[in-house]
Amino acid sequence: MAQRKKRVIRVRDIMRTDFGTIEGIATVDEALHKMKRLKTSVLVVEKRHEDDEYGLITSGDIARHVLARDRSPDRVNVYEVMEKPVISVHPDMDIRYCSRLFARYSLVRAPVLEGRLVIGMVSPNSLVLDGLYQLLK
Repeated sequence: MAQRKKRVIRVRDIMRTDFGTIEGIATVDEALHKMKRLKTSVLVVEKRHEDDEYGLITSGDIARHVLARDRSPDRVNVYEVMEKPVISVHPDMDIRYCSRLFARYSLVRAPVLEGRLVIGMVSPNSLVLDGLYQLLK
């Protein structure tokens, strides 16, 4: 009996390509203004040099490390509160495996890397609302 081939939805099919970046030396105040302007809760922290890795700063990081500790956002640098290195995913990864990776490591966002460049961002919402939705069509 012939087995029906499962439809594969890839990360590149559902990733967001509109994401913000910021330098690690920037202040949290600058990061907050950029997040507000871009209507996002996460920014990719740029590499300092070729052998460096990308980081992420989220509104949750800012809440935990700045707001909850009553630190001044204009006196704290992004590099002090960001996550680095971060788990990234490949654009050709099946969203089922990406979802497992998110569950295993309790991820809220992951940059999508092609080569050594960030080309998008993926979140559990996009995996479910965009990816799973496409599988059901």
